[in-house]
Amino acid sequence: MLERVRADFPVSLHGVGLGLGSAEGFSESHLAKLKDLADWIDPALVSEHLCWGYASGRHFNDLLPLPYTGEALRLVAGRVQRMQEFLGRRVLIENVSAYVGLDGGMPEGEFIRELARRTGCGVLLDVNNLYVNQRNLGSDALAQMEKIDAVDEIHLAGHLVSGDLLIDHHGDRVAPAVWRLYEAALARFGPAPTLIEWDTDIPALEVLVGEAAKAQAIMEARDALAA
Repeated sequence: MLERVRADFPVSLHGVGLGLGSAEGFSESHLAKLKDLADWIDPALVSEHLCWGYASGRHFNDLLPLPYTGEALRLVAGRVQRMQEFLGRRVLIENVSAYVGLDGGMPEGEFIRELARRTGCGVLLDVNNLYVNQRNLGSDALAQMEKIDAVDEIHLAGHLVSGDLLIDHHGDRVAPAVWRLYEAALARFGPAPTLIEWDTDIPALEVLVGEAAKAQAIMEARDALAA
C-alpha cells in the first residue's frame, strides 16, 4: 500500500520511537530499520520528535519533554547528527507538548533554533503543541515561533480540555485558537507542507478532508495576501 501511495505522492516519514533525548541512548536497531524504510520509499521528508522515551532499560510509550538546557542541547545535537549521517539525509525535528515545567533552561524556540543551527536539521513545527504548552505552562506561543528561523513542515491537531489542562490527544478538530496560530506561523515562515494529525476517535473521511481543506484555504489566502 505504501508503495502504491508513493507512486503518486511524495511521502513524509514521521518517527515516534527514537527518543533522541534519552540520556541512556537510543536504539541503533530502530535507526537501521528506519534507514531501510527510507531507502525503500525515498521520502520527501523524514522527521522525529524532540523528546526522550527510554530509561532504566524500559521504553516508555510517550514523547517526554526535555529540559532545554545546554547539556540537553549537546546530547540531542549529537544524536541528530548521528541520525542524519546514518540516514544520509537531512531530518526535521518536531517540538512536543508538555504537562509540567522544567526549570533551568532556555526558551523552547531558542533551543530549537540552536539545535537547527548546530546540526543543519530542519524544523517540523507542531502548532497545536505550542498552544498546549502556552495553556499548560504559561509560555508564549507567538514568542517561541519568533525565535525559530525557518520551518519545513507543520502539524495541526485537536486537543482535549481536561479542567485547566490541555492534552494533546489527536482526537478532535483543530481548535479555533490553533487555527489562528497556524495563520501566524504561515505569516512568519511562509507556506509549508501541513498535516492534520488525527489518530484517536478517528472520524468519517469527510471530516478529515474538511480539516485539510481548511488548512489549504488558509495557506492559499496567505499566499494571495503576500502576493
